[in-house]
Amino acid sequence: MEFLNYAFMQRALIAALVIGVTAPVVGIYLVQRRQALMGDGIGHVALTGVALGFLFNTSPVWMAVLVSAIGAVGMELLRLSGKARGDIALAMLFYGGMAGGVMIINLAPGGSTAGLTSYLWGSVTTVSASDITAIVILAAFVLLVGLGLRRQLFSVCQDEEFARVTGLPVRALNLLLAVTAAATVTVAMRVVGLLLVSALMVIPVVAAQQATRSYAGTLAAACGFGVLVSVSGTVASYYADVPPGATIVLIALGLFALAAALTRPIARRRARRAELPVPPPGTPVGERATVPAPADPDRSSVPSR
Repeated sequence: MEFLNYAFMQRALIAALVIGVTAPVVGIYLVQRRQALMGDGIGHVALTGVALGFLFNTSPVWMAVLVSAIGAVGMELLRLSGKARGDIALAMLFYGGMAGGVMIINLAPGGSTAGLTSYLWGSVTTVSASDITAIVILAAFVLLVGLGLRRQLFSVCQDEEFARVTGLPVRALNLLLAVTAAATVTVAMRVVGLLLVSALMVIPVVAAQQATRSYAGTLAAACGFGVLVSVSGTVASYYADVPPGATIVLIALGLFALAAALTRPIARRRARRAELPVPPPGTPVGERATVPAPADPDRSSVPSR
């Protein structure tokens, strides 16, 4: 536990703890609406914001928040307008964000692409006190939106048409979710890195879905998994002297594989229970287990081999 004696590790662990709680809160909505790669697109746009921070000698974190929020809102407006599919808008974020970041960083005084490395892959030694302040403020905003409006956001992500019929401001909620996702990406970029931040938003949620069946249960388990992988990955990266982003993502993938393996028997039992026949009304209790199952035309038509 000697790593706790170092101030930079204390800051990195605080950031990892906050990120582990925050990322799944937004990720659960992105997974639900099948936009798991949205975080990647926003991360590429945030790279342009980081480069602008170097160019204008301002905080890269806050500049990344501004630019990534504008990019996320632009992508969402393009998708809602129907002028481009969601995947096309996301692709434009990918290409434009990366190209803009590389171009601008080379225009900055004394800048080079090497200065972006810690933002691309994360670094435990570069998290400053000002970064912690920004991370905590942005995380508070993300949690306020993600938890305070969870019913509305869940409804919009589940079925936009139904949410619109019920009177919810679907367009405003979609834009708010895009801004919240942008803030989440910026929160996590100092530890996880812009190119891997989407994994921390998605993998804990998918791992939690293997064992839970409700929104509340999935969210709670995903946040627990997020904290576990982010903190353990940060500590492991300190001892192995490797980038924390890659370490965190690999641990998260291992956790997902373990969750899938452990819950597979449970899923099979649930599937078998779902296939049990429903006895007709009035059948005695002792005879219910012997009621023959109705013929399945799809299965009966397949010859056995």
